[in-house]
Amino acid sequence: MPYETIALEVSDRVATITVNRPDKLNALNDRVIAELGEAIDHAVSETAVGGVILTGAGRAFVAGADISELEKHSAVSAKRLAQTGQDVFGRFETSPKPVIAAVNGFALGGGCELAMACHIRIASEAAKFGQPEVKLGLIPGYGGTQRLPRLIGRGRALQLLLTGEMIDAQEAYRVGLVNRVVPAADLLSAANEMMRAILANAPYAIANVIETVNRGYDATLDDALTLEATAFGLLAATDDKREGTRAFLEKRPARFTGA
Repeated sequence: MPYETIALEVSDRVATITVNRPDKLNALNDRVIAELGEAIDHAVSETAVGGVILTGAGRAFVAGADISELEKHSAVSAKRLAQTGQDVFGRFETSPKPVIAAVNGFALGGGCELAMACHIRIASEAAKFGQPEVKLGLIPGYGGTQRLPRLIGRGRALQLLLTGEMIDAQEAYRVGLVNRVVPAADLLSAANEMMRAILANAPYAIANVIETVNRGYDATLDDALTLEATAFGLLAATDDKREGTRAFLEKRPARFTGA
């Protein structure tokens, strides 16, 4: 499938999606959002893909929204724009296949929001994060006011949202925004190494972990525990579980059949 603003490569069960507008610091416009949606839908539906790595070309992951396009929007169309972005980012978040953001540079505004929609974030030492929308007289529109407090806590999130300040990768790691920081030269290899460790496990179990965490996060503890018990019970009856148990008892690698 040809793309104008992103690149999609599949190799050894991993789909790498690269936002590819380096001359614009990979700024999000309508076309980028649409192609990101097409790419994640393809990765989820493609049986040859087990997981997704999302990164950016050049010195930015995604440096934010394309400001020149914002000028044309009315209140109604801007709300529609935000909802479209939220829908696409939500598809990354709810993907049954693991999604790792390999944040290579600037992840500001919509870029930070896109990274937060991924399941795991690995950052280059050169990465920068922030939600500077208040400096433009706006607020985040693609989930920043909701995902950032859930990841790093309400008080710290409000500080970043209200000041619009930019933080480096080490500070992002300290506050829990990213899972790991690595040298720039090692970023994609580190993301692939982590993905390999994930994909060595049973695919049905991986999908159910993602779904149970997502659905249970905002539920009551009792309801969330019921979700967990239901998934545990269903998985206990699968061939993957039986193979995993046998492999563990025999101290050999498991060979899972799930997809």
